[in-house]
Amino acid sequence: MLLVREGERKREMRSMASSASSRGIAAIVGVGPNLGLSIARKFAHEGYTVAILARDLGRLSRFADEIAREEKAQVFAIRIDCSDSRSVREAFEGVLSLGFVEILVYNAYQPLPWCPSSFQDLRIESFERSLAVSSVGAFHCAQQVLPGMVERGKGTILFTGCSASLNGIAGYSELCCGKFALRALSQCLAKEFQPQGVHLAHVIIDGVIGPPRLRH
Repeated sequence: MLLVREGERKREMRSMASSASSRGIAAIVGVGPNLGLSIARKFAHEGYTVAILARDLGRLSRFADEIAREEKAQVFAIRIDCSDSRSVREAFEGVLSLGFVEILVYNAYQPLPWCPSSFQDLRIESFERSLAVSSVGAFHCAQQVLPGMVERGKGTILFTGCSASLNGIAGYSELCCGKFALRALSQCLAKEFQPQGVHLAHVIIDGVIGPPRLRH
């Protein structure tokens, strides 16, 4: 019965998406209230059908309603846990049911304390999860969309980097190692798939993103 309902939901999503836009799907992974939300809103404004993905489905659904209302666009909220390959696969079954993914933005990261952590106090479970979200999740998401992009000879994948992508920072081993790996992945994929018409870029956000009135 659950499989039937899931199949009906995907058919409904596909029907709604095909009637909304002749462009491909823009899938934004890691949508929070700042950068991810702004990126999703921009693609909706440009006429894309947008799939937004994150762990918190309740908050994500509110974002989808907000963007759809403001931009008069089709926006779909899909839960994903980027540290879990099965969750990524199931999430992208929903995304791909909407149509061809023309844009993938990978903006996911594992939240870390603002204060630096002593390396000797780090737990291996925390370190591995940060790597899984920052880089392994990007690997899985890219694998889901690249076959369709290569088949059509077009598509764009954007990975979000930060200051820690370029420089090791004392007390932030978890973040830096994951972001370094993401930068390497983006360079490898760019060199492999650019000749096949797929554009890949690693975008460094070298600063803190917060509410518009944040002054610190």
